Amino acid sequence: MKSGAELLVDALAHQGVETIFGFPGDTSIAFYDVLGRTPAIRHVLARDERHAAFMADAHTRSTGRIGVCEASSGAGAVYLASGLGEARASSIPLLAITTDNSTRSAGTAPISEQDQELLFAACTKWHRLATSIDEIPGLVTEAFEAAVEGRPGPVALILPEDLLEATTSADPGTPVTGSAARTPGRRVAVSTAVIDDAAAQLVAAERPVILAGGGIHLSAAWQELEQFAHHCGVPVATSIHGKGAIGESHPLALGVVGSNGARDYANAGVAAADLVLFIGTRANATDTLSFTAPARTGTRILHIETDPARAGRNYPGSVALIGDARTVLEQLRAQIPEVSKGVRDRRIAEIAAARRDWVRQDSETGVSLPDGVLHPRDVIRVLADTFGQDVWVVADAGTPTPYLSCYWQAPGDGWRVIIPRGHGPMGFAIPASIGVGVGRAGDRVLCLTTENSVAMAVAEWETAARLGLPITYVVLDNTSMAWIKMIQHLYAGGRYFAVDPGPIDPVLLAEGMGVPGAKATSLDQLATLAKEAAVAAGPAVIHVAVPEHMDVPPPVPTWHAALTGQTAGRPIH
Repeated sequence: MKSGAELLVDALAHQGVETIFGFPGDTSIAFYDVLGRTPAIRHVLARDERHAAFMADAHTRSTGRIGVCEASSGAGAVYLASGLGEARASSIPLLAITTDNSTRSAGTAPISEQDQELLFAACTKWHRLATSIDEIPGLVTEAFEAAVEGRPGPVALILPEDLLEATTSADPGTPVTGSAARTPGRRVAVSTAVIDDAAAQLVAAERPVILAGGGIHLSAAWQELEQFAHHCGVPVATSIHGKGAIGESHPLALGVVGSNGARDYANAGVAAADLVLFIGTRANATDTLSFTAPARTGTRILHIETDPARAGRNYPGSVALIGDARTVLEQLRAQIPEVSKGVRDRRIAEIAAARRDWVRQDSETGVSLPDGVLHPRDVIRVLADTFGQDVWVVADAGTPTPYLSCYWQAPGDGWRVIIPRGHGPMGFAIPASIGVGVGRAGDRVLCLTTENSVAMAVAEWETAARLGLPITYVVLDNTSMAWIKMIQHLYAGGRYFAVDPGPIDPVLLAEGMGVPGAKATSLDQLATLAKEAAVAAGPAVIHVAVPEHMDVPPPVPTWHAALTGQTAGRPIH
């Protein structure tokens, strides 16, 4: 005899699940009872169900193994769902397991009643409610396969508590053991005719550029992208999600492009292209500088994408190459003669010259700041010098995003810089860094957050301390909801409203969670604190005061265009 909970845990173990992030509740007692007696699966107790989802999300991104999160009925499921929206928008495969009220209480208005199927319909690509104990093993297999099939995304499996408590003597058979618990699910190739046409267009292009997104990371296609870029002599730009798809010190790397954190020469290079190869990117307004880099007309577009509905959606007339990024890049390279050394060297020289000019101009851009307030650009440079490229970086929306995008040089060996750009949820980075720290056991993690995101996720500092994870949390504090305040400054006549909450003390909060903390009031002090944190056995918090965006505008091209009078209206997202 086996219980439904035992069947569930067995099925998860056979899929290779080693970690579950979650928070227990009344309806999950049977599941937790079995989980607590299963040493092969580690349970990480989060302090909030939404945070458990963020942990699972970052676990997937940093390891390539599908993250698993769990919550109980009612409010637990609702909180968990709010953490799945980012994964859905960013195409991150993960499994959300929820328990529900007993089927015997259906329709009696129990305290935690919630239509979970309706709840998860908007934030997952697949959801199922188990209706019998015998179907649990098959549903687990189906869930993992659905998470990585086509466009990846989160899936939800809902299990009433009485199914977990029930027992069966029926033999469920040997649980299916497969590779579905890793990304990508299948390496789909493109037809020869489509490949031949795309290859011919690439060969004919005089100024081709690649714009790579998170699909490179999900496909683990870093080596194939670098080989393709060298073979064809094509410059490579990335979206924020694609940051690190190619090493950013590579001579053909342009860095991040778009309207958040791009260097001007990178946007200019994409805007001037006569052909752009999109790879695993939404190619939305943010990634393309409001559809100007590249323009929607006059530029030939090839789009490698797993989802037919997304390939070329924002660029009519695109050639869609529906398949796995690694596979399609290999197919294309096989059909394209290697570019001449002269062409490759010329393009490399053009990028190098543009990069030198940008570095020179940027170094000449000085600003006087009050004592104790540090420029975020300089903070990033100090942290880069201290931690090096082997560190895993997780960041929140707001101030950290444009500065990391612009100034941090990522290696091309993994999704080492994780920034949530699906929905841009505040409070993501602190729990997400735990997902990375658990998944990449022993590796050092650097987390850049803000005071307002700390206010949303501070409880997880206790989790980091409890687990002894080597995570350095750097809090960039400009005392306001600076991003929204800047938008009000530019497009609402400077009428600031609801953007100046009271101050918080990250150091005091950290110490209350058992994490050592200190405030850096100079770059030298920051360097000292960072060096200490970089060798610490557990987590540490560094508090840094940074200027308001109105005083020191971050590298957001649309904002600079508004400040210099080049544009008047607010750009679309």
